[in-house]
Amino acid sequence: MKSILIGLLALVSWNALAQRVRLETDAGSIVLDLYAHKAPGTVANFLRYVDEKRYDGSRFYRVVRMDNQVGSPVKIEVIQGGLQDDTTRQLLPIPQETTQKTGLKHVNGTLSLARGKPDSGSSEFFICINDQPELDFGGKRNPDGQGFAAFGRVVEGMDVVRRIQQGKTGSDAASAQLLQTPIVIRSVRRVQ
Repeated sequence: MKSILIGLLALVSWNALAQRVRLETDAGSIVLDLYAHKAPGTVANFLRYVDEKRYDGSRFYRVVRMDNQVGSPVKIEVIQGGLQDDTTRQLLPIPQETTQKTGLKHVNGTLSLARGKPDSGSSEFFICINDQPELDFGGKRNPDGQGFAAFGRVVEGMDVVRRIQQGKTGSDAASAQLLQTPIVIRSVRRVQ
């Protein structure tokens, strides 16, 4: 009985620490838990976009599959969304919370902040399909070895994520990872 109570308390504590948001897309709903206790700066940045409705009308526009990374020696599988080139809605970049700092890993369903150089992440995010350790601190996807800032995980809607990843992309090198018909993110809202 004591172990059951401890387990229930741990579950309640975990749920109190995780914040939940729902992405309503043209392809279906995706529900995410955000780990503010592990990646507080990255979660606060994401929630600012959510609360100010900056993601409403944004898109999932990039999909990375094993078959569309011809020039990359380190293969990954993700879908990427956000404001893309809409600089009018983008906020300033934030300091990067590496997986070395947070203890989070890029496993199947992980939500992470996209970036170019370190400390350049702002509005773009991606969701991992399958485990992607090369995106963690020390991974080889980026030459700087800093990895990406994981800050949440899909808890409902991985079928939607996988469906988006299978969307039709361009046929030349420049458009091989860009969806021909991007998936509109109609809204992103906190849920109880």
